[in-house]
Amino acid sequence: MDIFEEIVELRRAGRHGALATIVSARGSIPSFELAKMLVRDDGSIVGTMGGGCVEAEVWQAAREVMEEEKPRTLSFNLNHDPKYDTGLVCGGTLEVYVEPILPVQTAYLFGAGHVSVNVYRAARMAGFDVVVVDDRESYANRERFPEAKDIYANDFEHVLSQLAPNHSSYLVVVTRGHRDDMRVLRWAVETSARYIGMIGSQRKVIAIYKQLEKEGIAAEKLARVYAPVGLEIGAVTPEEIAIAIVAEMIAIRRGAASLTHKRSSKAIEMLETADQQIAQE
Repeated sequence: MDIFEEIVELRRAGRHGALATIVSARGSIPSFELAKMLVRDDGSIVGTMGGGCVEAEVWQAAREVMEEEKPRTLSFNLNHDPKYDTGLVCGGTLEVYVEPILPVQTAYLFGAGHVSVNVYRAARMAGFDVVVVDDRESYANRERFPEAKDIYANDFEHVLSQLAPNHSSYLVVVTRGHRDDMRVLRWAVETSARYIGMIGSQRKVIAIYKQLEKEGIAAEKLARVYAPVGLEIGAVTPEEIAIAIVAEMIAIRRGAASLTHKRSSKAIEMLETADQQIAQE
């Protein structure tokens, strides 16, 4: 089984992994320099470090590398540590580089207007694949989005039924109207997407939240949404708004803790406001 083919399949499936490579070896070791071992997110492996305690420690480190999404270098001295003495190793030293294998990160843009064009450009520069959805063929086309992975020019409801975002997906709701934003958000909160962002003022966001809550959508699901979308940098123009949105997506991809706090506090505040308004009606 070819490790590199397995890596491609893993990423296409939206899964995580970690690749361990022996980058330095001296003396007698249980494997050879440049030996590789792929650890999948379910704990299964392809390849080997030679077995024994070294492989067990590399496996454990690989699990942590997947979680942190940051590489790590491990050093082993088989001469002086008795736990590596299995009776099969004469002694030696080795270094193992463990790097995360990340799934393809895909940004789904719902709406193909001026903000979307700029989000597309910034997202592509940041390494995201981009899928564009709009019900207007004059907007959702290759001329405006030449490097998009997929472009759908059809009714939103029709397209949503064809999409299957996973935990590596980023959904950005920037349609041209309140009605379509709500239709997309109603679907989006039921997906496993890593990020859901919706453009609009706080007034608009609260109105949509109120309607979706009346339909029976739980507040916890709406609390996942970053709305109004984007980092709070005072953005005004479509270009600035796009930078704020993609910066927020990058922060989520890199696990910036402050963004989690921002999302939760903003969402909870809006939902509480919406509940108070409903109670007064």
